Amino acid sequence: MHEMSLCEGVLQVLEEQAVTQGYSMVKRVWLEIGALSGVEPEAMRFGFDAVMKGTLADSARLEIIHLPGEAWCMQCSKPVQVAARYEACPECGSYQLQVTGGDEMRIKELEVE
Repeated sequence: MHEMSLCEGVLQVLEEQAVTQGYSMVKRVWLEIGALSGVEPEAMRFGFDAVMKGTLADSARLEIIHLPGEAWCMQCSKPVQVAARYEACPECGSYQLQVTGGDEMRIKELEVE
C-alpha cells in the first residue's frame, strides 16, 4: 500500500514546516486528492492515523478534498471531466485525452498550534 509512504512524506513536510513556521502541534490537515492520482482515500486515512502516532500530528484530523479528473479532448478541442484514466471522452467518445488535472495530491491547509 503506497498510501503509507505518502503519509510518511506528509509527516516529513509537517515536521519541516514546524521548524520553519514555529508550530509544535498539528490539529488538522487538509489534503487535496485527485480522482486520477491513484491514491485510495480510505487507505490514506488508515495510513495517516498510523503514521502520525507519537508525532506532532498525533491526534490530527485528516480532511480530504476530492478533486475531479480533468482532461483535454484532442478530438472535441475542449476540456472535459473524467472519472478514470483511459476512459472515453464524455462528449464525443474519443480516447485522445490528455490529463490536465486531478492527478495530484497535495497539502492544501493546516490547522496548527
